[in-house]
Amino acid sequence: MGSIIEINDTLQISKKQGFPKELNLKVHLDKPLSEKYFKNRIFTFKNKSGIRFYKIPPVRNFLVENKGGKWIYWGLIHILKVHHDYKSNTTSGEFELIYIYTPEEMKKAHELIDRNKKSEFFK
Repeated sequence: MGSIIEINDTLQISKKQGFPKELNLKVHLDKPLSEKYFKNRIFTFKNKSGIRFYKIPPVRNFLVENKGGKWIYWGLIHILKVHHDYKSNTTSGEFELIYIYTPEEMKKAHELIDRNKKSEFFK
């Protein structure tokens, strides 16, 4: 007997799973957004596969948009709530933005944090 539990420092989700529609890459690359625009805003995510645990505030997690299997590192978040559905083996929850990377930081983040060439968006 046993179970599989993942401890993550990265919330990697697609638009379908709740990636904030307000974070539009084209807009951000033209006129950078700031976390100040989203102060006191709570975002939700749903149906992330697997039972996952995240770092709790004040420790940050990375926010990554999964765009067709390519990862875009958007910045830093605090996970506020997590719900585990053991029947469907999924994790859902709530988070707040604490820092949005500048376009230059976004382009460098994958190299500094991840290094998986298969998921790199900007190359």
